[in-house]
Amino acid sequence: MTNTQSPIVIRFFAGVNPATTNALQTAIDQKLAAGARRFTLLISSPGGTVLHGLTAYNYLRGIPAEVVTHNCGSVDSIGLVMFCAGSRRLSVPHARFLLHGVSLGFGQNERLEEKQLEERLKGLQIDMLNIARVIASTTGKTEGDVNRAMLDRTTLDPDEATKWGLVHDIESTLFPAGSEIIAIQEQ
Repeated sequence: MTNTQSPIVIRFFAGVNPATTNALQTAIDQKLAAGARRFTLLISSPGGTVLHGLTAYNYLRGIPAEVVTHNCGSVDSIGLVMFCAGSRRLSVPHARFLLHGVSLGFGQNERLEEKQLEERLKGLQIDMLNIARVIASTTGKTEGDVNRAMLDRTTLDPDEATKWGLVHDIESTLFPAGSEIIAIQEQ
């Protein structure tokens, strides 16, 4: 049986993709079923896919438990959206945060008709808007300010992230002794 008093610590040191977000959700589901109501999510991520990052954010915000997020090195791109899911957000002193726009890759010989290109462009615009809304609602900044920061490829250190409203406190201690730790990493 899970100790419901101490947080479950999940070490998410990975890209944001189908495998890692599924592993995260599965681990949380199992611990919720065992009675856990507090999670600390240690994050160091280069980012990944918007779809999976927004899904993880919405999942973490919607579970019946307290979630604390803690930047352990670098929280980049869509990893920043996952970081925003914490009701309390922490960072180690030597870390970074990277905001940037959304991109779309095309296959080498991929051909698109005008309507397909419009569809992809609209999808990118909605992704940018959703990301800006998450970060704005977390920080208190306007969506316009966040959008500009994303387009400028803004990198923040922990002190700047605190001033931005992304981080509540800078702490070197990651979790209390005796915590249960679950690792999620690239295979």
